[in-house]
Amino acid sequence: AEVVAAEDTRRLLALAARLELRVAGRIVSYHEHNETARADELLDVVEGGGTVLVVTDAGMPTVSDPGYRVVTRAVERGLRVTAAPGPSAVLTALAVSGLATDRFCFEGFAPRKAGDRARTFGALADERRTMVFFESPHRVHDTLAAMAEAFGPERPAAVCRELTKTYEEVLRGSLAELAARAGEEQLRGEISIVVAGAQEQAPPSVEDLVPAVLTQVDAGTRLKEAVAAVAQRAGVPKRDLYEAVLAARAR
Repeated sequence: AEVVAAEDTRRLLALAARLELRVAGRIVSYHEHNETARADELLDVVEGGGTVLVVTDAGMPTVSDPGYRVVTRAVERGLRVTAAPGPSAVLTALAVSGLATDRFCFEGFAPRKAGDRARTFGALADERRTMVFFESPHRVHDTLAAMAEAFGPERPAAVCRELTKTYEEVLRGSLAELAARAGEEQLRGEISIVVAGAQEQAPPSVEDLVPAVLTQVDAGTRLKEAVAAVAQRAGVPKRDLYEAVLAARAR
């Protein structure tokens, strides 16, 4: 490559030294603070017939690492992009978690504020796919506690830290167990959290829905309107629910 754009030039040179490689191209820094400004500068080299190599420190470029903006600009400018995949925390965490891998989604970092975090997890409570998140060490306990609240304390999960590195560690258990452990000890390093998807729930019976109807009626809603609203939300016939409510009232 004529130019090597590195997230940290010192780490790149240290890696090259350990591999006994000589980097012949010009080395420039390319990180979250300058990637937008430097993208076109790098792509000018490509447009002139050269090769630019983007290297990140740990993980896959563009996935919560620098690279996304230069790839986007390359596509806009009609320039060829390819990848030589390196370690990916998302896929590595998924592979070692012991959870289902046939369908999964990557949700990145959870919101920092407690209210935003609770709303995000609440919206994902019924997600059937295995979910992968990134988190920083000082927020991992709060995040796991919020997940236990939204997804249920018994939901299986795995906390993976320092994947593919010297101090790699994988903790498995329920969200409640993992939250308790994270509260007792300081987990360090780069952390990925893998959470099992929601299990398919059996549809509720009309008898199970009677209390919801009666609660609305007690609050002042007409019986037929309450039945219609609850039946529509639960996907059950209105007539069956109406008859179940009348039967419950007669008892």
